[in-house]
Amino acid sequence: MAVPQEEIDALTKSFSGFGVDEKSIITVLGKWQPEERKSFRKESPFFFSKDDHRLFEKWNADHIALLKREFSRFKNAVVLWTMHPWERDARLVKEALIKENRSYDVIIEIACTRSSEELLGARKAYHSLFDHSIEEDVAAHIHGSNRNLFVALVSAYRYEGSKVNDEVAKSEAKMICNAIKNAKKDPVEDEEVVRILSTRSKPHLKAIYKHYKELCGKTLNEDLENGSSLKEAVQCLCSPQTYFSKVLNAAMKSGADEKTKVALSRVIVTRADYDMKEIKEEYHKENGFSLSQKINETTHGNYKDFLLNLIERGD
Repeated sequence: MAVPQEEIDALTKSFSGFGVDEKSIITVLGKWQPEERKSFRKESPFFFSKDDHRLFEKWNADHIALLKREFSRFKNAVVLWTMHPWERDARLVKEALIKENRSYDVIIEIACTRSSEELLGARKAYHSLFDHSIEEDVAAHIHGSNRNLFVALVSAYRYEGSKVNDEVAKSEAKMICNAIKNAKKDPVEDEEVVRILSTRSKPHLKAIYKHYKELCGKTLNEDLENGSSLKEAVQCLCSPQTYFSKVLNAAMKSGADEKTKVALSRVIVTRADYDMKEIKEEYHKENGFSLSQKINETTHGNYKDFLLNLIERGD
């Protein structure tokens, strides 16, 4: 029995991209007879391969794993959304430290974009959930020159007032500049750099960022190596909306790996109650189109509807 091409196209689309189009799956698959399903398998080499010896079409194993992830995206986003923010951050840190899922940028993101009380709350939740401290687990899993930076960042309890000593900020900008220009030593190994980034208030760090360009000719972001933990920390501390916009864009790029893709749910769920308006404005400025438009193009079904609902709250 011939299957209408528009039905094959609809089902193929529903199985591709972020999430799955549940409506198309129900409408199309729910009415297909065995012969129609067989025809779909034969005409969909991207999903199925033929076993010529045993004469049947079998799912591509990698695509089964992919679809399991896509079916679970909506569920995982809903579960994250309903968690207390402290528990959510604690579980995200724990997941980031697991060997097969290691994603240390998530730890920087949480340590540097949360308020002092939010980060303290995440540390309390981590105690309750895992009978360890975030600090000891970070120290146990992260090795080499980055360890001191990570432990200091997750241990931070910053002053959150608006007062800034401009002379001190200028002096510390010079310290950081000298550390970065020192070819003999990685700046992440400099104790003063770690101290400044892990203890100073965010207004103070923004003042340092301003003075750095005046003193060194380039911005701190330009002088730090791409992909370095220091650069991620500076971005999260001084321009979190720019950081989150960049992460969201990378998550929705064609060919992104799974560790990059999962940031779409994480960022939208964790920032929806805080600074999503600013993130959307930055995203539009950087990319020339809206975040809503990109989500509409790249996601499907209930997952898409849920993400759009979250980013449009408060508009």
